[in-house]
This record gives sequence, structure tokens and C-alpha cells, in this order.
Amino acid sequence: MQRQVYTATVTRSVMLSEPTQTKHIEFAVQELKRFDFIPGQFVSMTAPRNGKTMTRAYSLASGPRGNNQFDLCLNRVSDGFFSNFLCDMKEGDTIAFNGPHGNFVLRSPLRDSLLIATGTGVAPMRGFVEWLFDSSNRDRHQGKQIHLVYGTRYPSDVYYEDFFRRIATENLNFHYVVTLSRGPDEWSGSRGYVQERVREIILARPEQERKNMDAYICGLNNMISANRKMLQQELGWEKRQIIYERYD
Repeated sequence: MQRQVYTATVTRSVMLSEPTQTKHIEFAVQELKRFDFIPGQFVSMTAPRNGKTMTRAYSLASGPRGNNQFDLCLNRVSDGFFSNFLCDMKEGDTIAFNGPHGNFVLRSPLRDSLLIATGTGVAPMRGFVEWLFDSSNRDRHQGKQIHLVYGTRYPSDVYYEDFFRRIATENLNFHYVVTLSRGPDEWSGSRGYVQERVREIILARPEQERKNMDAYICGLNNMISANRKMLQQELGWEKRQIIYERYD
């Protein structure tokens, strides 16, 4: 069955980090008054290049808002085509896409959860958090403890920090932890890799509650593998408790 193709118009483009050339881009779908999707899903963008149609999947960096909008978070790639093409788009430019697609979504029933991300893997996590903690629908998070553990190298690589800190301030059951692997001397926050922080969070829970959680992991394969190994082999979690999406 042929997939429905839509047209997305750029409504806003913001540089999140100059050093990593990472952008937050907002789109509106021309053909729809309402673009419905599940937080964590992705869209497939298409664009012509040298007589061919190029396709690239991008996780949605927003939750469904009851309108025709969605956000992406992406960075320039050396010698890459598609991400650079999107980063060069200006307000009013259009691009074709299809979707939504994907099963990297929150489980039902919702349990206490760990959201684990590095780099632009934070995109679907932003969608999860935006949807769960929508101020117009307080029932979505059901009072569950939601931990976002976000790892990167430098302070300049931390994306959406103001958004996540605001949600943490307004909701006592949302916990936001940033850990840097190459933080400068003046960095006073957490250091090290995400799996170290994840281990601390789990071991701080009552023993009978340490396996009563789910983990959602998004980023590069090495990070995902390290967390899966720790959760399963060291902490005794089952495979079905660990939902993940690789970016490489």
C-alpha cells in the first residue's frame, strides 16, 4: 500500500548549539488541520538529489498537540546530505514526508520509567515529557516517577535544558539529570556516562521496587548496549522492560 505523502512547512528554526550545529525545527503540515501521532514515533522526510529521491527518518521532538504541528531536533553531519539540507531550510520552505511510523512509544500501563538519551537521542524524550506533563491533562503521568538521564560531552551539547528544568520544577515526580563525559573544570554537575547515573537511580529505590520500572533508551548503539547489559546482567531486568531505538 502506498504511503500518504504530506507537505511540511518550516514555521521556526532555532540553533540549539553552535559547536555541534544542532537545530530545533518546527513544521506545520499543509494538508491537515490535525497531525496525530504517538509520542516517540518518527517521520520519513523525502527530498530530491541528483535525480533520485532521498529518504531519512527523524524522531519527532514533540508530543501531539491537537493541531498540525511537529518538531524535529537534528544536527549537521560531515559530508551528509539530508540533515544538512534540513538545517539549511528557512521559514516558509517546504519538504515532503510520510508518517508517523515506529513503535518506540510509552508502554501501557505506564510504570515508573527511566528515559535515557545521549545527543539528539533526546528528541523522542522531549516528546514523551511534553505529552506526559501537559498542564491541561494532569492524568497522563498518573503520578509515576519519571527520570530523564541525559548524557553528552560538553555543556554546549545540552539541548532543551530550560524546558526540562521547568517541567522538573513544576512536577515533583519528574527528575532531570544531566551527566557530562568531558565536562570542564567549572562544571559542578554530574560527570560520567549515563549508565552510571541510571544504576544510582535504581539502587536508590527500595529493593522490591528496583525491577518495577521500564527503560526507554535512545542514542548510539554503544550507549544502548552498555545500558541493556547493565540492566539485564547486573540488575536482573527482563528484556521486555527495555525499549530502545538506535541512531546508528
